[in-house]
Amino acid sequence: MKTQLALIFAATLSVPALAADPVAKGDPKAATAIVTQVCAACHSMDGNSATPANPSLAGQGYDYLNKQLTDFKSGERKSAVMGGMVANLSPADMKNLAAYFSEKQAKERTAKDMGKALLGQKIYRGGVQGSGVPACASCHGANGQGIPVQFPRLAGQHADYTLLQLNNFRAGDRANDAAKMMRVIAAKMTPQEMEAVAQYIEGLR
Repeated sequence: MKTQLALIFAATLSVPALAADPVAKGDPKAATAIVTQVCAACHSMDGNSATPANPSLAGQGYDYLNKQLTDFKSGERKSAVMGGMVANLSPADMKNLAAYFSEKQAKERTAKDMGKALLGQKIYRGGVQGSGVPACASCHGANGQGIPVQFPRLAGQHADYTLLQLNNFRAGDRANDAAKMMRVIAAKMTPQEMEAVAQYIEGLR
């Protein structure tokens, strides 16, 4: 049980080594020009993406955002699009962007398929008995707010994006999760369970 509760459910977590030093955190104002020129087209100026395939970044944890940008730049998290976007960013730029989006207010959304969301609610809160899938809430919180430094915020994330990431973890195409946690979990989930959880997360608040 303790092992299961230690597992992360959605996007990959930030390792303690990348925990933010309050003194070294970025300056959100310094990120405005980069957001305008580079990020806004896909994620919107306020971080609330209007396109289901693109993740919303508003309200996401500072450490998680900084880790993902760092992983895109190093190639640990693979993405032809994001790899190109971060290629010219400095470590300071990435910290500034993380600070910028972490301070934005996330918009609430509603699940598009309530039938699937009901199944997703059961999995999110209680896991899947018999297959070793832990409750998502054990790491990401009952309301999907996440745990700063350790586990990312999920609430209100686009279902399409969440489902894509689960499939990427399952296939091993995304491998920047600590100790293979998300890859292990996604491998135990059926396509129907992943879609249901993704639907529930979109309406979570």
